[in-house]
Amino acid sequence: MQDVISPEQAVTLHGLFVERARRTPDKIAYRYFDKNAWSALTWREVRGGVARWQAALGKEGLQRGDRVAIMLRNCPQWMMFDQAAMSLGLVVVPLYTVDRPDNLAYILNNANVKVLLLESAEQWQALRTVREQLRGVMRFISIDQVRDGDEPRLISAADYLPDAAQLQPAVPVDTGELASIIYTSGTTGKPKGVMLSHNNMLSNAHAALDTFAVHADDLYLSFLPLSHTFERTCGYYLAVMVGATVAFARSIPLLSEDLLTIKPTIMVSVPRIYERVYGAIRAKLGEGSPLKLKLFHLAVETGWARFEHGQGRGPWKSVFLLWPILQKLVAQKILDKLGGRLRVAISGGAALAPEISRVFVGLGLSVVQGYGLTETSPIVTGNSLENNYPDSVGRPIRDVQIRLGENNALLVKGPNVMMGYWDNEEATRAMIDADGWLNTGDTARISETGHVYITGRIKEIIVMSNGEKIPPNDMELAILRDPLFEQVMVFGEARPYLVAVAVLNHAAWLSFAQETGVRPDMPEALTDSRVQGKILKRIALNLREFPGYAKVNRVLLLQEPWSIENGLLTPTLKIKRAKVTERYAEEIKQLYEGH
Repeated sequence: MQDVISPEQAVTLHGLFVERARRTPDKIAYRYFDKNAWSALTWREVRGGVARWQAALGKEGLQRGDRVAIMLRNCPQWMMFDQAAMSLGLVVVPLYTVDRPDNLAYILNNANVKVLLLESAEQWQALRTVREQLRGVMRFISIDQVRDGDEPRLISAADYLPDAAQLQPAVPVDTGELASIIYTSGTTGKPKGVMLSHNNMLSNAHAALDTFAVHADDLYLSFLPLSHTFERTCGYYLAVMVGATVAFARSIPLLSEDLLTIKPTIMVSVPRIYERVYGAIRAKLGEGSPLKLKLFHLAVETGWARFEHGQGRGPWKSVFLLWPILQKLVAQKILDKLGGRLRVAISGGAALAPEISRVFVGLGLSVVQGYGLTETSPIVTGNSLENNYPDSVGRPIRDVQIRLGENNALLVKGPNVMMGYWDNEEATRAMIDADGWLNTGDTARISETGHVYITGRIKEIIVMSNGEKIPPNDMELAILRDPLFEQVMVFGEARPYLVAVAVLNHAAWLSFAQETGVRPDMPEALTDSRVQGKILKRIALNLREFPGYAKVNRVLLLQEPWSIENGLLTPTLKIKRAKVTERYAEEIKQLYEGH
């Protein structure tokens, strides 16, 4: 029997936790890596940790509704602080651990944050550069033993927390009250603070269970930042709701090892992780024999046909009789690298290329894609295991309404829609109309089966000088099918033709350069006519299904990846188009010389 806590029983996100700890006190809640080994915490032990944070925060003189911020990697302390803060009626502001200091200062000041929980000396050194701007912060708490004699507001958690405490009854809070302000990273301009209530996130997690079936005996591996609403709702609150166990991954570089150790049954991820695994599979196949490559393709095609048959969309085929052999020789060996026990892999946050989902589904991994945004807590739609169209983002979850507005904009209405933007009524009115419909800014189509297909971004349509309109995201996804490219941005606003700015995959570039006869370490290799010619042909091959005017005429090749640190990616790893255009303005200008 499922032991699901309903939003009515929980009332608040802290009430959800208290009820879980009451129902299953001795069940393992979290697993985490401590020094040299994996450790575990029961719900009873987590409750004790929350009590310690509650007692310490209770001495700060904070008022109900005050804001406190968390800047930690995923770990038990993240949720302990979160729960303790909400038990006191405080509003939690999650921060990305790798955000730029100026951005952090803006958020901390905009939300008037009183207490900030951080982790490391490295984070403190970054914050120290903007310390003069953070006069409103009363207390900085570090998980590590960070010391700074010049900053009396800084204290380590070891000195801050009492040795033990009893969890006290929570400050009465209504389910519709503000629980968290989550700042959208924003590809342009300053980030906006999305105000989410307790009911926004509780109702969203509960409704999602109808689509993403999570069970009490499931084991998550949590690696998406908890500051990302997708992970927070699906990987944290939803897990508490059903009583599943969450293991916190050590880091993305160690993810492969952690998958083998933890052997999760459920994975919540953005497409980038699946793209990396897919890239590793392709690289391995490239080193193998033609027979191995042929077996791989046979396994994927057979598995895909079995999937379509199981969904009621395809016929039975005699080749299915080979599946037990193909599964043993090919599929299981690959899935074992993901721990070997994955029951379902949920993808959201951005579009997952159909080619990639087809491979994983063909290998026997149930990949279900969903769609949402921070402003909708975040889930709007999702595919279920029983009604899965992997190239779509699924159907609306329970209690969420959708419709298409002007220019096929996807509009959303439901209990998951945010309260508004913090201290920004103008932006709120621009996003949500008088009838409560939120404009996602994404364009979509809805199939006869009710499945949603995201077709582009309203604000990311390129209008060329000839009047042709191009959705760059679709083209970029197509170009990224080629493992030679790590990152791509298509450019052409008010221009006669399109160009691409492309970051090369280092290993693939070395091999490509060798085949082409140029030295990869020489800067001029990137502009060599042989290199440019071959690369434009490869891009054209991936764009062959697009209209003739959607053609990339020239390409700027780069070796330095775009990152959060160099200001070209948002903390959710979206390209800052304006910043990339600004950074490479002169080089892009040269791509249009003579035309």
